Amino acid sequence: MRFSGDRTAQYPKNRFPTVEVYKNVDQAGLRLITCGGAYDQSERYYSENVVVFASLTGSR
Repeated sequence: MRFSGDRTAQYPKNRFPTVEVYKNVDQAGLRLITCGGAYDQSERYYSENVVVFASLTGSR
């Protein structure tokens, strides 16, 4: 399967839009979630999450 990124968004961890990120979609989709934003060395904590929204574009 081949997915292509449609958009990227960055959200503060304390306001992560769970419904928007995990909602059902009408087509095959993929969400890649990773850490982003400022890194607090003492807390070992990133302030935000980066989300890549992708759609299925092909298969072998």
